[in-house]
Amino acid sequence: MSALVSLRRVTKSYVRGKQKVEVLHGIDLDIQPGEFLALMGPSGSGKTTMLNLIAGLDQPTSGEVMVGESRIDKLSRGALSDWRARNIGFIFQFYNLLPVLTAEANVEVPLLLTDLTRAQRRKRAQTALQLVGLADRGKHKPNELSGGQQQRVAIARAIVADPTLLVCDEPTGDLDRQSAEEIMNMLQALNRTQGKTIVMVTHDPRAAEYATRELHLDKGQLAREEVRHVA
Repeated sequence: MSALVSLRRVTKSYVRGKQKVEVLHGIDLDIQPGEFLALMGPSGSGKTTMLNLIAGLDQPTSGEVMVGESRIDKLSRGALSDWRARNIGFIFQFYNLLPVLTAEANVEVPLLLTDLTRAQRRKRAQTALQLVGLADRGKHKPNELSGGQQQRVAIARAIVADPTLLVCDEPTGDLDRQSAEEIMNMLQALNRTQGKTIVMVTHDPRAAEYATRELHLDKGQLAREEVRHVA
């Protein structure tokens, strides 16, 4: 099976003042279709940088980043933006919902640049909300929802366009334990029943246990990995 994501000899460095800071050092990594990968490591280990490279939010200093058939490290800024809209669903720690819009309208946002009619967009949004258990909350605005419900809306928004890859940056970091477990169960279900490939950055070992593979970074290098058997 061909890898969905492939990183080869990837490095990333930043210039801060007169100092060059190297964040990633020659990373080689393959992620298979249908994997649920948890990226872990201490602050400054490079895990969020790696996530951003995979999602096309940043480009490497050197090396190759392939996602599907696209060599995304070679794309222009405009082409990369178009590629992200078609292929990546984002789930963040702080939801990033638009407060003036209803849950349904927030979920519709990624579809606004498509050729779908308004009725088609609404139907897709309602289906996505149903998948995350919020079919009855579509007309509510974010301030009328709990934190866990807001994150469910964010997940619905991430999956509404049927992206190739879901990337999650600390998706449970702002939630209480019960809500965090509900969100992780939902992500696991999307992986197992919908076949979604997920790459998640987390500091929480309990969240990482839901993944099929756990990858630890340390000082910009792959330190160790754990692969779990999926029943």
